[in-house]
Amino acid sequence: MTAARRHLVWDWNGTLLDDLDLVVRATNVAFASAGGPAVTADEHRVRFRRPIADYYAEMLGQVIDDDAFGRLDRVFHEAYRAGLTSCALAADATAAIASWPGSQSLLSMWFHDELVPTVRTYGLTPHFTRVDGLRAAVGGGPKAEWLEKHLAELGLDGRHVVLIGDSLDDADAALSVGARCVLYTGGLSDPARLRTSGHPVADTLTEAVTLARAL
Repeated sequence: MTAARRHLVWDWNGTLLDDLDLVVRATNVAFASAGGPAVTADEHRVRFRRPIADYYAEMLGQVIDDDAFGRLDRVFHEAYRAGLTSCALAADATAAIASWPGSQSLLSMWFHDELVPTVRTYGLTPHFTRVDGLRAAVGGGPKAEWLEKHLAELGLDGRHVVLIGDSLDDADAALSVGARCVLYTGGLSDPARLRTSGHPVADTLTEAVTLARAL
């Protein structure tokens, strides 16, 4: 950890939480509700992007307006909630958290009121100075504005921050506030896409923290 980068922001879904299989199952429930095709985990990792409505439109071959996305989002989250107890943390999540010497927080695009008790269930809350999820009825948009709000609540300048996440959206959010990002290949995005992004890339969370400490 350099003096400049003293705070680490963790992503949740696909990063600390190993929920790829559940996300794919829930996505397929949503697609089936609209008469769409099923996707494999590999397809999902290659094609998924934000705004999620654009991903849905591509896969379903139809325009997805706000109403249609709202319906699909509700179906997805109902299926996701039903399977959440099957998810474990990433294999080295707790070791990675313990290896960061500065302060840490968590920012997710999952609903705040569900995120907070879930993080507590996994015993991680004491490690974080702040836990923030999405404070909106429907999600699907970019993370950047929420990272800006998260850091404002913490009183942190983005130049003092590293984010570890599993998507290019995480990297874009970090860049938008002057932070750095390390991308993790074990989550919801295609590793090949991450490796061509120009950002540091790690195959494990402990490796991601090692890279983050050097930024």
